[in-house]
Amino acid sequence: MYPTLLPRLFCLVSATDDLTLLTALAGAGVDGFQVRAKGAGDRELLALVTLVIAAVRSHGAAVVVNDRVDIALATGADGVHLGADDLPVAVARRLAPDLLVGATCRDRQAVAQARADGATYAGFGPVWGTRSKSGLPTPLGPGAIESAQGVLPLFAIGGVTAARAVQARAAGAHGVAVIAGIWGARDPVAAAKELVTASA
Repeated sequence: MYPTLLPRLFCLVSATDDLTLLTALAGAGVDGFQVRAKGAGDRELLALVTLVIAAVRSHGAAVVVNDRVDIALATGADGVHLGADDLPVAVARRLAPDLLVGATCRDRQAVAQARADGATYAGFGPVWGTRSKSGLPTPLGPGAIESAQGVLPLFAIGGVTAARAVQARAAGAHGVAVIAGIWGARDPVAAAKELVTASA
């Protein structure tokens, strides 16, 4: 069911990030990009995803779209990532049998349900505290990864740094998903290289 090359490092991308760096990030080894553009109109999101795919696909990186199965299909993206308020995983899987389908989860029970519904992987967190998104629940801590691993490939998200990526992988995460750890760095490409090594 799972693709041979599920990414190890997802870099979340929005329209406000420095999109001129995407090709360099993919060249540095970032093998997954998740486009998250809350509030974007359909055409704006379509254009953003198309741009990301054009920038990174030649390096073999996967591109998934937050929330929107239709945009993922329309652009030829590799997958979609769904949160609790988005289209149910089972519905997305029925509409897009060949896409990667990620589900946001916080415990083993949710991961098991996501697998039963047809998810390819689980975005798990927030594992550590983060300021990249407001209104998040209490951080789970790396011990929660150990409790939930083994059901679906887990991507730790929330406050991930290179050192924490090593912790997450040691706890059983398949990989990590990063926002500020790349885009908030003084040198995003150098930070990405560290994260690539840490999440390998």
